[in-house]
Amino acid sequence: MTLGTKIAWDDTVLPFQLDNSDTRGRVARLDGVLEGILRQHDYPPGVEALVAEMALLTALVGQTIKLRWKLSLQVQTNGPVRMIATDYFAPKADGEPARIRAYASFDPERIEAGAPFDQLGEGYFAILMDQGPDTTPYQGITPLSGGSLAACAEAYFAQSEQLPTRFSLSFGKSTEAGGSEHWRAGGIMLQHMPKASPFATGDATGEGGLLTGDDLLQGDDGENWSRVNLLLDTVEDLEMIGPQIAPTDLLLRLFHEERPRVFDAQSVHFGCTCSVERVRNSLSIYSAKDIEKMTTDDGRVTADCQFCGAHYDLDPATVGFDAPDAPTQG
Repeated sequence: MTLGTKIAWDDTVLPFQLDNSDTRGRVARLDGVLEGILRQHDYPPGVEALVAEMALLTALVGQTIKLRWKLSLQVQTNGPVRMIATDYFAPKADGEPARIRAYASFDPERIEAGAPFDQLGEGYFAILMDQGPDTTPYQGITPLSGGSLAACAEAYFAQSEQLPTRFSLSFGKSTEAGGSEHWRAGGIMLQHMPKASPFATGDATGEGGLLTGDDLLQGDDGENWSRVNLLLDTVEDLEMIGPQIAPTDLLLRLFHEERPRVFDAQSVHFGCTCSVERVRNSLSIYSAKDIEKMTTDDGRVTADCQFCGAHYDLDPATVGFDAPDAPTQG
């Protein structure tokens, strides 16, 4: 089997629970999702890596939440990579896939050689949850720290949710015989059960005075958490992204003494929610004078979706709150 071959557990998130240590988790594998996200853009390698890491985190985090509509992860910085944004859309019905989209905004002239995380500068990591109409969106933020987006997510859960959380991720391009490249990513998320971690037990020991998972646990809970983290430390990159080991087999290899139980896997696809109606809605706040300023020399109003690259070409007479030829609503 070559690395570019589609395998049964690609683009899936497998939930599991470790009964002996009061820990829950997820195993994620992404390939087509990353291809769908990254082929829309010509990102430098470091930016690609950041977007891939963020998409993998989004798949893992999104599947842990009883989500009715959308979960978003965002990074805002003063560095060469100004922003990374991802969205996870919950399945519309049982048996349907979740959908993920992502993009990054960056200054090409400021991108330098070095580790991808070094391109971020100072800023914050945010998680936003929107459960749909008639609900109040939730947002929590934490400073960028720890040298990776995964470390930022761990700090977010410790600081904002008081939940000890650990991620182990692997992602990148594999090259097959013949020269073709293919994105693959895999990761494992561990999280101590919420009832077991209600408060910090001492001083915050994380970078910048942030809490860590170890700060939240004591006694047997602390020992259990340390043990499963030591077991996770033994995972190898190829076990997470290679085609030979199924996620269920990997869990048994890592945690067989913790009595792992697996649940139904959730499939994930690359998907965008942009549409001509949404573009019209976003332009509905503008007057005819504003729309005139947006009109091209060819007499059109155009817009491009930053997530999927879709191009929209509209008649200026049909957009804006006082559009003379606005489409009638059905």
